[in-house]
Order: sequence, then C-alpha cells, then structure tokens
Amino acid sequence: MVKRFKVRIWITGLVIALGALLVWLDPRGPQDISIDPEAQAQEPGHVLENAEITLFGDNGNVLQSLKTPRLIHTPQRSETWTEEPEAVLYDSEDRQWLASADVGTLNTITQALLLSGSARLIAPDEGWQLDTELLHYDGLTQHAWSETPVLLQQPPQQMTASRMDAWLNSSQVRLTDNVRGTHPPATQP
Repeated sequence: MVKRFKVRIWITGLVIALGALLVWLDPRGPQDISIDPEAQAQEPGHVLENAEITLFGDNGNVLQSLKTPRLIHTPQRSETWTEEPEAVLYDSEDRQWLASADVGTLNTITQALLLSGSARLIAPDEGWQLDTELLHYDGLTQHAWSETPVLLQQPPQQMTASRMDAWLNSSQVRLTDNVRGTHPPATQP
C-alpha cells in the first residue's frame, strides 16, 4: 500500500512537472513583449471617409481647407495622408487658390502640403492653371513649388519648364530651367 502511494505521488509529480514544462514552452502562452515606439508611430490614429479639415493661422484666419474621400491621420508624426485631395489655399488677402492631386500628405504642425500624381494649382482670379506631378506647398509662407516638369496655362497661352515657384501673397510665378512657351498673337474679332 505504501509502495502504491509512492508511485501515485511520483506519477502525479511527473504529470505536474510535464504540464509546467509544456506551459513554459508553449509559444501561444503569455509573453512579455515591449512596444516598439517607432513602429507605434507608424500606426494611424484616425481613418475617416469623406473628410474635410481646416487649418487656421495664429490670428484665426483660415489658411487651408482640404476635402478628401479618404483620410488617414498618424498623430505621433502629425501627418495626414489623403486620397484625391481637393484643397483651398488662402493667401494674405483671403484670395482662394485651388489645388488637387491623386494623393496628398499634410503635416498639421508645419502646414506643409505635398500633392503628388496629376497635381494641379489653379489661380481663379488670374485665370491660370499649373499642372505637375509633384507640388509642394508651405502653408506658413504661402509658397508653392515644384521641382518636376510643369505646364502653366492661361489659354490660349501655355508654357513648360523644369521647375516652378509660386508666391500666393504676391501673385508671382517663376518658371526656371528649360522654359518654353506658346503665345499666339491676339486676334481681332
């Protein structure tokens, strides 16, 4: 009887030891994993459909507004990715400039907007339109530029260049490098 009891204790101890070993080796069991702050900074905080955002200046004036069918905001980087953005940019005289593209990225702290893929900037008051593949915009200085080939049109005139700068506050555009244009003569009715 004592021998049976010792065997039972020994078997019970062996089963408990094997169970503990299996729990310790189980990869699905609880594990302490530290959070990678860099990976966490890449995670979006908000995903919005049919969104509109407005950025205001220090004095409360609207500097930019942006409409998009899809917006993904990553708060750790203060970065907002937009699909097919349509932006309204305001200069110091509250004139509106229209900008659009296939994709946009907005830094909400620096108010820097990057439009890529069929980027377009329109000056409705002046009647001109600028097309390029990559358009940068600094919302704090109201300066737009492109370092990719551009097409500037004010029908029937059009000009191409390798680089462009536009200052919204002074309504100035500068085309640089390999500038070519078509300026048909004015016709009398």
